[in-house]
Amino acid sequence: MSRRRADSQGSLGPNDDVMPYSDDETDDELEVSSEEEAEQPPGAEQPPVEARPSEMGWKVKANDRPFHQLPEFQKKIFLCIKKSRYSGNAIKTYKYNVLTFLPLNLYEQFKRAANLYFLALLILQIIPDISTLPWYTTLIPLVVVLAITAIKDLVDDLARHRMDKEINNRKCEVLLNGRFQESKWMDIQVGDVVRLKKNDFIPADILLLSSSNPNSLCYVETAELDGETNLKFKMGLKVTDERMQEQHQLAEFDALVECEEPNNRLDKFTGTMHWQKDRHPLDLDNMLLRGCKIRNTEICHGLVIFAGADTKIMRNGGKTRFKRTKIDELMNYMVYTIFLLLLLVSAGLAIGTTYWYQDIGSKSWYLYDGKNQDAAYRGFLSFWGYIIVLNTMVPISLYVSVEVIRLGQSKFINWDLQMYFADKDTPAKARTTTLNEQLGQIEYIFSDKTGTLTQNIMQFKKCTIGGHSYGNPTTAEGMSVDRARPVDWSWNNFADKKFEFIDHSLVACIRSREDKDVTEFFKLLSLCHTVMVEHKDGDLVYQAASPDEGALVTAARNFGFVFLSRTQDTITINEMGQEGTYEMLALLDFNSDRKRMSIILRFPDGRIRLYCKGADTVIYERLSPNSMHKESTQVALDIFANETLRTLCLCYKDISTEEYDTWSRKHKEAQVAERDRDAALDLVYEEIEKNLMLIGATAIEDKLQDGVPETIAKLAKADIKIWVLTGDKKETAENIGYSCSLLTDNMTIHYGEDVNEKLSVRQANRRIEPQNSRYGRKKSAEPFFTEPGKNALVITGGWLNEILYEKKKKRRRLRLRRLGKRSTPSSPQDGQPMDDKEKEWRQIDFVNMACECEAVICCRVTPKQKANIVSLVKKYKKAVTLSIGDGANDVNMIKTADIGVGISGQEGMQAVMSSDYAFAQFRYLQRLLLVHGRWSYIRMCKFLRYFFFKNFAFTLVHFWYSFFSGFSSQIAYEDWFITLYNLCYSSLPVLLVGLLDQDVNDKLSLKFPKLYMPGQQGTLFNYKNFFVSLFHGIFVSLIIFFIPYGAFLQTMGQDGEAPSDYQSFAVVTATSLIFTVNLQISLDTSFWTFVNCFAVLGSIAIYFGIVFDFHSAGIHVIFPSVFTFTGVAPNALRQPYLWLTIILTAGISLLPVICIQFLHKTIWPSVGDKVQRNRKKYEMELAKEEERKKPPAFQRGGRSRRSAYAFSHSRGYADLIASGQSIRRRPPVRGGPQDSIREVPQRVAENI
Repeated sequence: MSRRRADSQGSLGPNDDVMPYSDDETDDELEVSSEEEAEQPPGAEQPPVEARPSEMGWKVKANDRPFHQLPEFQKKIFLCIKKSRYSGNAIKTYKYNVLTFLPLNLYEQFKRAANLYFLALLILQIIPDISTLPWYTTLIPLVVVLAITAIKDLVDDLARHRMDKEINNRKCEVLLNGRFQESKWMDIQVGDVVRLKKNDFIPADILLLSSSNPNSLCYVETAELDGETNLKFKMGLKVTDERMQEQHQLAEFDALVECEEPNNRLDKFTGTMHWQKDRHPLDLDNMLLRGCKIRNTEICHGLVIFAGADTKIMRNGGKTRFKRTKIDELMNYMVYTIFLLLLLVSAGLAIGTTYWYQDIGSKSWYLYDGKNQDAAYRGFLSFWGYIIVLNTMVPISLYVSVEVIRLGQSKFINWDLQMYFADKDTPAKARTTTLNEQLGQIEYIFSDKTGTLTQNIMQFKKCTIGGHSYGNPTTAEGMSVDRARPVDWSWNNFADKKFEFIDHSLVACIRSREDKDVTEFFKLLSLCHTVMVEHKDGDLVYQAASPDEGALVTAARNFGFVFLSRTQDTITINEMGQEGTYEMLALLDFNSDRKRMSIILRFPDGRIRLYCKGADTVIYERLSPNSMHKESTQVALDIFANETLRTLCLCYKDISTEEYDTWSRKHKEAQVAERDRDAALDLVYEEIEKNLMLIGATAIEDKLQDGVPETIAKLAKADIKIWVLTGDKKETAENIGYSCSLLTDNMTIHYGEDVNEKLSVRQANRRIEPQNSRYGRKKSAEPFFTEPGKNALVITGGWLNEILYEKKKKRRRLRLRRLGKRSTPSSPQDGQPMDDKEKEWRQIDFVNMACECEAVICCRVTPKQKANIVSLVKKYKKAVTLSIGDGANDVNMIKTADIGVGISGQEGMQAVMSSDYAFAQFRYLQRLLLVHGRWSYIRMCKFLRYFFFKNFAFTLVHFWYSFFSGFSSQIAYEDWFITLYNLCYSSLPVLLVGLLDQDVNDKLSLKFPKLYMPGQQGTLFNYKNFFVSLFHGIFVSLIIFFIPYGAFLQTMGQDGEAPSDYQSFAVVTATSLIFTVNLQISLDTSFWTFVNCFAVLGSIAIYFGIVFDFHSAGIHVIFPSVFTFTGVAPNALRQPYLWLTIILTAGISLLPVICIQFLHKTIWPSVGDKVQRNRKKYEMELAKEEERKKPPAFQRGGRSRRSAYAFSHSRGYADLIASGQSIRRRPPVRGGPQDSIREVPQRVAENI
């Protein structure tokens, strides 16, 4: 039974195995033949275009720094100021220095509307005519807010300074004044010749000149770029290899390199080197890119072509975007709403002032103030006075309180031991403090594959040989058991001790040498490959073009067939203790079209045999009718595929000498063909690779990181959709999709051609709609998938460009439009959009279709395409997105998403440096989102709701008081109470709720992912919640003002005094307010700790301590004009009926809240309320689960599917081996000749 796949018509679409860089083309490529293309009428026959070199705009002169400062290489940066177009090698990510910190930081802070508003208020308070509050009531909070924010920014920037300094101060040897001198990376310039040693990071994009290896071969590890740890090889030009070995030769090197402008293409480089009247072509194989690491090469020399910001790794970083949370944006809009409300209230009260003065104030002689001002002017002044009085409606301490909470939440992430990866000593790291609550609102996750979902470690798990399957726990006698110890490899001196295998019967079989198929199977694995070997400290170290090949050769090594060395035309192996050398007659390398590789060998006894390994789909087509075990091997392949293992079929063919001689002549002719050489070679390969005899098949596990399937399943329950965006080939990506449970057998998978067909049908229907309704109001579109069941999308980068119209032809048309030339208009039949609006609709359709699917996998996509996909979802779904990756090819995607997460602990740190959060394992993502993200969101929402409430309740008392004070802008409280209310009296409890509150603990948060959904829906903080807080504040301010006002109307104290004066009233209302807001936060607190309790009681105690201190006679004597409420608090608060008033006020204010909360949790409980109610029960269940918990066996699928074949998606080392360049001896000038490779095994000439 085969996997379900959506039906589609055959189409000649883009190549699924090619990574499309059409959206990353350099400008010079797009220039070629654009005019000719535009001027051709539609349908005209296109003449053959003569290939012409694109203009090389980048010139580099070796060992000549002044050359790059010539006027022709200068660019204008400002007015007449010019600088060199060649970037220095220093990188700069910090924002401030000693001189710019204060002005730049203050400028950034005053860009915030609230800070600017309070600065304007401060200026207003200095004006005597309108000042109703002392200037310090605004200055002190403003200075505190600015200082705390500035300190936080300074700490963040110092960390960036340290990181920049660490990278810029790395050491490298540079050729200066005729000799190599140690220099810092930051001092390297374009045109410098540098010397790099083994394990050095490459400081810039460098042209390889020579190395200590034969033919200037150099191995690099690209983990910084793509997260892959397998090695790639680079090679210097033959001319520089022969003449650029000694220091004096390098010092005399004066070549001029002309090449393409700096660009972001990691797969391409084109240039020409002019030296000694010759021209030498350059390509990517000659380049060492910044961020890679030198491996297996003692010394290499290179010429700096691109430095600093011009390097490809930096160009791929994309723009650094300023990220803001949804709550930030909402909070700003709410502050604007409050400001508008403030203007309206102040205007209303100013009008009240005007009418009151006309009717009452001007006619009351005892109110005459000696100022001859009319009612309108007094109303105008009153407006500004009320702006000052009511300014606390716009909360000055809101932003700094938010920053403090975010800083605390970031520290909790850093300190979480459950996100600490002990194996590599890597803790989780919150690299930003501004996005924590956004972690609780994620709807889409975009993940890289290699190094993020997988470990990029391949393990040989199972095999089938001669119709018999091996790999399950089995004894040496062949009895199946439930559990078996790993095989003891002590009998094999060459064995890799890390290799584990649990089938003892296969080892017994191979040691007995009774089964020839088993012997032939492992002999094939040890001979048919392109692996290089290095002898290091008496051990064998294999270097493979892909981890798959390394795993297969290592397996053969452990089973007694040890690959020892190779030369240009021989391979030496150790077969069960006996060394043998085989002559290699031909090596037919793997590529993505062939999906197989073969080797033709002459055995020591003279026989000629072809060994072949490849994907089952291509091997079965080429098997001989006489081949045995086809059906049983097919059954085993299906079983392996269901277990999501990567499979390869192994086969052989005996060739006669005559047949080989005939084929060899054809092979040599194809090798020197001037046109279509690759196609000619493929045809010759086809001739020999037929009538093969099947031996068996291997099954390799592409090892996932621990906990990946469980994490994906848990996030899916939280309604978070996961898209995988990878540069890997389609089969590999799809296979990993099944391994990590992203794809399941009951899903219908839609590929690029299916998607394109559905979108084209939708587009055609839209084109025939009436013009007036085509682009009118967006109506809810019909779903693309009407059949019941789950759907998944697997699409390649080539099809993405086809679907989204991101093609070079389109870009050329746009270029022509900018140049003012006419391009051929699109017709509905040419597959191109008729206008930009239609292109936008096509993108919307694609996003809608993808979002209907349970899973989306995009493979063979470029870094820019990854970022574009993220942008499309953000743009058309208005969703909160998260990107996670581990390589430089993920940086653009990480920067584009709302949240960027870098996987640290690997060699590559480029993604981490560009990320907002970093940790070592993908599985920690569930804790980051479902625990820290959810808690941060709930805390921030609760904090903001309460903060707005307490400020409304505090400020609107002035509003009610105005009706009884002649609209005179007089304040209802003591001015020091206004100054300290948000700083001391009500700040600590709400800060602690924002830092520590949790509705349920972390284990229950993970057990019930549905608890995450309110954050996605934004239900805990929105305009509805804001207006609820507003009306709650209005209600409490009414109670706080009118109950004390009624109590003060006709009162008499115990001693016959009547403390119903304004100052006593101010103290009673203030005390009522303090009790009410602190008890209100107590009602809102879900998680009580000693600190919370201390904060609530402490805030009330601080209030009384400060009030009694400020109202004492002693401080009045020292500052008589500042502290005017002498003795008020001690006098008022000793009256029992005023305490009764305070208790009554606080009780009536809180009673409705208690009733509403009770009804809400009883009648309309949320998921969180239900979990809280049964918390004890669930905690007991979790405890029991942990006690009986066993490692769960991974459940594999039921249906059969074809697993990805275990090959790299790039070419191997066959060309290098066949050419002999990896083992060719040095010219005599560099050292004495060697008699044979085998005589000097430590030389790299033998083993790379």
